[in-house]
Amino acid sequence: MPLQFSKMHGAGNDFVVIDATREPFALDAAQLRLLADRHFGVGADQILVVEPPSDAQVDFDYRIFNADGGEVEQCGNGARCFVAFVRRRGLSTKDAVRVRTRAGVIEPRMQSDGRVCVDMGAPRLQATDAGFDTAGLRALPEGDLTRWELAVDDELLRLSVLSMGNPHAVQRVDNVDAAAVDRLGPLLEHHPRFAHRVNAGFLQVLDAHHARLRVWERGAGETLACGTGACAAAVAGICHGWLRSPVRLQARGGELDIAWDGPGHAVRMTGTAVHVFDASIDLDSLPLPSAGMP
Repeated sequence: MPLQFSKMHGAGNDFVVIDATREPFALDAAQLRLLADRHFGVGADQILVVEPPSDAQVDFDYRIFNADGGEVEQCGNGARCFVAFVRRRGLSTKDAVRVRTRAGVIEPRMQSDGRVCVDMGAPRLQATDAGFDTAGLRALPEGDLTRWELAVDDELLRLSVLSMGNPHAVQRVDNVDAAAVDRLGPLLEHHPRFAHRVNAGFLQVLDAHHARLRVWERGAGETLACGTGACAAAVAGICHGWLRSPVRLQARGGELDIAWDGPGHAVRMTGTAVHVFDASIDLDSLPLPSAGMP
């Protein structure tokens, strides 16, 4: 039976969005990889699934699958597309929608300018919250966050490790265009010190309120934007005194505005949510990608 879906993106971070409010979601990991494949399927960084609420405290449940078929905790750009999707489909008329993710409850809010603001919750600033083993590593306290020295591919990196409901390792670079994202990104993602793998951010500070960012996403590779990665990078920069709230982050796919009032406070992320097209696909009629494919 054909699968109905919408293609959307937030600052170039692109998604296949599926309405599973009427029928249970039943795709397996191989089918998800096929759906996300840019040559044999539709193409997406993540697949987002809208499900009925699991309790009375939320309007919907929200599941996120990376392009490799693995389920993850959080996706900030996806959250913006989520609220735009449910409103466009007539599933909700609310401006603010409470959504349960594996990382907790978030509340994306549609603004009058058409952008969406998402309360991403408070970051967790202990490296162990991101599943990072710090044993034997040199700690470099800097403001409200510690940087950790980690040897990767004969380089000694200084990483700010934190959780936005999913794990992030942020490093400051002089120029994101020259940063070794393709080389260091996968090495960090799969480094044995990260128990749950990690999203690797490369942050270039322009001034106190502006920065550039590239992110190698866990299970997806480099994406044109990463919402939780933008939040993590802004938080790291503010903690270390490199940046001040609000921060405008320039990703390769567009801009994200991040506001944060410091430890104990929620991060607020604002950006676009763009509907590209609606379509359907018969996954059963297509050959599944081989095990060696991403």
